[in-house]
This record gives sequence, structure tokens and C-alpha cells, in this order.
Amino acid sequence: MEARRLVLGAGESYEVRLAGRGARGYVWTWQVTGDADAVAVAPAPSPPAALPPGAAVELVYTVRGTCAGGRARIRFAQIRPPYPEEAPYDELVLEVQVTAGRPAGA
Repeated sequence: MEARRLVLGAGESYEVRLAGRGARGYVWTWQVTGDADAVAVAPAPSPPAALPPGAAVELVYTVRGTCAGGRARIRFAQIRPPYPEEAPYDELVLEVQVTAGRPAGA
């Protein structure tokens, strides 16, 4: 499991790139805890690409700071929905702090 700390200004976005394993039946899910209204998470639109069968696909998600002063924890987990009792294949945890404006030094 990987963990990252992130400071976003309200209205600022951050792209999360995750390796896809859809051919093996895995999907990425996410759960927001803490100040859940401090951030918004959404899959980024991906342009259609002609990939060979079985090719690895990178999935992109956008995390946006929505409420200044908030702190949220986002847990991305790569799971196979038909087997909910299995441990996730991969995980990423983002600890996000949302500030009133652009973070200092950014």
C-alpha cells in the first residue's frame, strides 16, 4: 500500500494515475473519510485508444479541493467485485488538506 500527503487549494485539482488490471477483473474503487465534503473525486475522461488485447491501461482520477480548511482521507483500492472477501490487489491512500488558496511554494 502506498500513502501520499497532499495539500490542495480550494478549487485546485490533482491527477491520480493508477495501473488498470481490467483484463483480470479488477476495478478501482475509492472511499472518502474525514471531511468528505472537502474533496471531490471523479474518473477523468480518457481518450479512446487503440490498444492491443491485454495491454495495460492507466486509469486517471481527478481529486479536487472543494472546501477550504478541510482534511480528508481517500482510499483507492483495486478489487475484484465478484470476490469481496479477497484483499485488494493494490491500494493507495491520499491524506488531503484543503487550504483557502494555492499552497505556499506551489
